[in-house]
Amino acid sequence: MLFQDVVAASAAVAATAGRLEKVAHLAALLERAAPDEIPIAVAFLSGTPRQGRIGVGGARLRALEATPPAAAPSLSLADVDAAFADVAATSGRGSAQDRHAKLTGLLSRATADEQHLIMRLLVGEIRQGALEGVLVEAVARAAKVPADIVRRAVMMAGNLGEVATQAMTGGLDALVAFQVQVLRPLDPMLADSAPSVDEALERLRRATFEWKIDGARIQVHKAGDIVRVFTRNLRDVTPAVPEVVTLVAALPAERIVLDGEVIALRPDGTPLPFQTTMRRFGRRLDVDVLQHDIPLTPFFFDCLLLDDTILVDAPLHERLAALDRVIPRAALVPRITTDVADEARQFLNEALARGHEGVMAKDPAAPYAAGRRGQAWIKIKQAQTLDLVILAVEWGSGRRQGWLSNLHLGARDEASGRFVMLGKTFKGLTDEMLAWQTTQLLALETHRDRYTVYVRPELVVEIAFNEVQRSPQYPGGLALRFARVKGYRPDKSASQADTFATVQATYQRQTGEAPPPAPGPFAWGEVHTLAPDSEDGSSR
Repeated sequence: MLFQDVVAASAAVAATAGRLEKVAHLAALLERAAPDEIPIAVAFLSGTPRQGRIGVGGARLRALEATPPAAAPSLSLADVDAAFADVAATSGRGSAQDRHAKLTGLLSRATADEQHLIMRLLVGEIRQGALEGVLVEAVARAAKVPADIVRRAVMMAGNLGEVATQAMTGGLDALVAFQVQVLRPLDPMLADSAPSVDEALERLRRATFEWKIDGARIQVHKAGDIVRVFTRNLRDVTPAVPEVVTLVAALPAERIVLDGEVIALRPDGTPLPFQTTMRRFGRRLDVDVLQHDIPLTPFFFDCLLLDDTILVDAPLHERLAALDRVIPRAALVPRITTDVADEARQFLNEALARGHEGVMAKDPAAPYAAGRRGQAWIKIKQAQTLDLVILAVEWGSGRRQGWLSNLHLGARDEASGRFVMLGKTFKGLTDEMLAWQTTQLLALETHRDRYTVYVRPELVVEIAFNEVQRSPQYPGGLALRFARVKGYRPDKSASQADTFATVQATYQRQTGEAPPPAPGPFAWGEVHTLAPDSEDGSSR
């Protein structure tokens, strides 16, 4: 199959508002794909190459845009997949230049439309509505099997490409074979949000509340003497977390699958910054040194399998009973079950006083919905806000086609009078806000490139965020984690926006570390970077 076929299907889906029409376009493509092409097509259509995020910086991506396109399509799906694999595997001295040369070679063989999709895949900017939910229905239609069976198989396998291949080649019999299997990770259950415990109790009536620990989400599997630890993205990180392996290996269970968090704590038990925890996941060498410098503490909040009993379909209270039978109390996330708002608020305040970001409220009767976000789990946390200035904005895609969407955010540097970029966000924007900001920002435009409109730094927006973290991607060395739009502040001028000194002070207060210094002289238009920010935090 030609890569152009996926490009055409992607364009058709992006131009289609109706879900059924999207499903029809995708199913038609999958029906034509060879078995070995199905997982590649699914990965490209969902916006995530099979190789994951490929390490290409923003400056090099912008340079790649100048590659002349091919006159006619010739690339196959396998060609593009193999090229991504080659680039992802390139490392060591001079690897950045090697990646650039390999991507230039790929893009020179691609038509203009194909180049556009390849670039979007590289920066993770596929938001065309052809994400996993729609693709699940397309797989079901193409394979002529019930969508619920496909959806459950994806929950168990954690990989839509694998499920799609089995569905298309083996039908219903192949899908029903997907069950929870020890040592094969499944997608983690996700949570909705609520602003308060009162609202959470209005939805659930009675809830199990847990501290929301801002560590790294882990799923731990034990089979006899073998223990494997996976991230929420299903990446095997076992060598990096020997503390987790030691604890789980000693549990009185032959087979177990656990859901939890691992976090770096201070001596007084309060959490260190999220980035400190994540330092343990970035390297496979010198683990002993890191273990001494940054010891990790695992906490568990769910049990999905215990010995011969699969628990994903059991209600939460049964899963917690199984968890309590095998996990030491010190390794359990603190929790209470109540329908009294005052008790829940007191529990939330205790979590905040210990330095955690809030609480989770969970329906005690709900099963574990792997890979899905719903009302059975609700997160309640306190967010900080900053008034920031918009420096640039990227065009949206899919349902946001034709609107300016992804905002580049900056804080005012009092010393230079210019702005320091702190990251991007398209979260929290309603249709009304998208329409309004498109009009306002186009009126402030100074220049643009293929994806981005640069604007005069005049429009102020209130941004909620979880924490300030170090980031080598931006000139100021700092970025906002989980930034989302609360609302615009037309009552404020750019000179009244929050300063970079405020951001530095917030970082120092959160981490106890000195922040990086303010950047030297630069123009606000120079802080733009095409590559999206990376977040590997808890998704609960």
